[in-house]
Amino acid sequence: MRIPSRILPVIVIAQFCCTSLWFAGNAVMPDLLREFGLASDALGHLTSAVQFGFILGTLSFAFLTISDRFSPSKVFLFCALLGSLFNLGVLLEESDIYSLILFRFLTGFSLAGIYPVGMKIASDYFDKGLGRSLGYLVGALVLGTAFPHLLKEISGNIDLEWRWVIYLTSILAIIGGLLIFLLVPNGPYRSKKQKPELGLFLKVFRKKEFRSAAFGYFGHMWELYAFWAFVPVILGTFKQLHPEANFSISITSFFIIGLGSLACIAGGYISENYGVKRTAALALFLSGSCCILSPLIFYLNSEILLILFLILWGLVVVADSPLFSTLVAKNTSPESRGTALTIVNCIGFSITILSIQLLNYLNESHSTLWIFSLLSIGPILGLAGLFFKISK
Repeated sequence: MRIPSRILPVIVIAQFCCTSLWFAGNAVMPDLLREFGLASDALGHLTSAVQFGFILGTLSFAFLTISDRFSPSKVFLFCALLGSLFNLGVLLEESDIYSLILFRFLTGFSLAGIYPVGMKIASDYFDKGLGRSLGYLVGALVLGTAFPHLLKEISGNIDLEWRWVIYLTSILAIIGGLLIFLLVPNGPYRSKKQKPELGLFLKVFRKKEFRSAAFGYFGHMWELYAFWAFVPVILGTFKQLHPEANFSISITSFFIIGLGSLACIAGGYISENYGVKRTAALALFLSGSCCILSPLIFYLNSEILLILFLILWGLVVVADSPLFSTLVAKNTSPESRGTALTIVNCIGFSITILSIQLLNYLNESHSTLWIFSLLSIGPILGLAGLFFKISK
């Protein structure tokens, strides 16, 4: 079956536009702290609010099998519009930590109808070469996640208020939703469910291969978002230890996170020859090694080595993400694929809250120099789950 050539590029661009909402708050975090008089630990709380919203959103979508029962393109548009609106909520005057957490939570809830639904749309079109297709899709997520940091740097250079980062990311989300709705109809491999199947949440885990892929993904998620959230903290800590260091935290954060999009795409192609499972395992092993070695970067008085190390870490920490999603998608039935992806996303993002809050607590009460080595727990357990299939 011939797929129109526009489909994958449109999905990728739309995913990039909409997932720019994810770290919009992180990119302007110093401004939020200053504008609303927030404590320094607001970084962890506001980041976790997005993750928690995403978790409850994916949980609701999974139990109600939303993306398998309704048109994924319409779900994507509706959630993109909601996410855009809630993202603007942080601009309200007289906001405090509680209202900011609420709006970031609602933004995260909306993203539950964007990221996993985007993967569902891709799987409805690309039965063969799914790993490569999801590589482009997750690459768009990575670039979208990093993009607010670039917007922050640009707005600072042309004397625009930090609020423009929020405005622009909301506009991008609307554009992304409209692109999917207008240009990507339901795919040829879509199999529609007629009614909710509440037991599906547990049913998908009965298959050993599915559990193996899921547990590998969970270990990967322990590390991924905690690393992304704390990249500016790592850079800021290095600057404090080495005042002579001369680099922009915003632009450097953008490149460290954003270059991971290339790793996602490359991983998809490599997996076609090397195997999806083995490619994912290699990336997970390398990122775990970076976690263990991370304390050393603070003691080396070289900003070049620091940035090169973090770029390498940023590449391998996310290269396995589309590969795990591919393994999950291939080990479930077509009519349950959207819900299965949503379930695994839900659990995975629940794990990110634990790792983010752990680092947030340790960063306030202990030395920043060694805390990132704890992220290696995820890759170690993920590799164990991937190769030693979890028994029923």
